[in-house]
Amino acid sequence: MEIFIGIRGNTRQLGFDIDMSEDELMAKVNEALASAHGVLDLTDTKGQRTLVPAHALAYVQIAAKTERRVGFAIH
Repeated sequence: MEIFIGIRGNTRQLGFDIDMSEDELMAKVNEALASAHGVLDLTDTKGQRTLVPAHALAYVQIAAKTERRVGFAIH
């Protein structure tokens, strides 16, 4: 699934694909926010690890992953 993370005080957002369900992602976000010094720790589909301090999270947007179509349609 594709997600976008907004960081407080930053106009850019982080965007990447992850291999987890929406429920798993929400559990990780809630766990990070519940801790006084929590960190959202995610690994994308390319194996790159991203750590975001929970106090810096502005939002987490979940976008449905759409499969790319290949070929031509004939009507």
